[in-house]
Formats: sequence, C-alpha cells, structure tokens
Amino acid sequence: MEIRHVTEEDARAIQAWTYEAPYHLYNQAPSDDGIDELMTYEGIYDGTELIGFFCLGAYAQVPNETYVYDETRTDIGLGMRPDHTGRGLGRTFFAIVVKEAKRAGKPLRLTVAAFNLRAIHLYEQFGFRPIASFQKADTEFVVMAD
Repeated sequence: MEIRHVTEEDARAIQAWTYEAPYHLYNQAPSDDGIDELMTYEGIYDGTELIGFFCLGAYAQVPNETYVYDETRTDIGLGMRPDHTGRGLGRTFFAIVVKEAKRAGKPLRLTVAAFNLRAIHLYEQFGFRPIASFQKADTEFVVMAD
C-alpha cells in the first residue's frame, strides 16, 4: 500500500461511497466544497485502487459545542472504502496512517462515533485510549489519544 494525494476523480468516488447503517453517518453528500476538502487529503492505494483516505489537523476534528480541540496533538481523520471494511485490512491501513501522522512529532488524537466499536477496538490495539466524549446531534463521539 502507498500514499498519494487524493485527485478530483478520487474525491468524487469517495463522495459516492455508501456505508450500511449504522455506519451511514460516514456517507458524504456530494458538494464542490466537499470535493475541495477531499483534495487536501491523502489516499491509500493498493496499486491503482483507492482503498481509503486520511487527513491530519483541523479537517480531522469534529465540530461541536463542548469539546475544545487544542494544538498539542495531531488530529487524525480517516475512512476506508465500504467494500474493504470488515475484511482484516484495517490494521495495515491504520498503521500507515499512524506512521504518517507521527511525522508531525506530536502525540496523536482522533474522534470516532461511539457506536463504531470495530474502529475503537482497532485504535485501542494501537495504544489509543478515550480521553473525552461529546454529543453532536443524535450521535455520541469519543475522543481518543495515544
């Protein structure tokens, strides 16, 4: 697997990804602003096949009214193509993301929907632990740090 910048074509493909409930929270509504944002992300590719993406910094933060993100950590946001989830690729995928995020030299942080137990379990295997939680609309989120 290798990292490359997300292209406009890939950004449009990501916006078309459809996750089954309850993961449908991660579905994206097509928009030009969304395309522009996705084109600032990195993609993880297996040959020519895009299997997922990640971003670091402010785009990885979930806007909310209670938890205040600070600059002491590098925030990670990520998504894997729906047909690649649950197939044992998450550990390799996340290891690539973590390795790249650590290059910033700060401790790491990520925010995940509390119902996403599969992802939380994976993050815990990498040493991430819950440090806070907050509610946004109907979804509870967990903030985890290494």
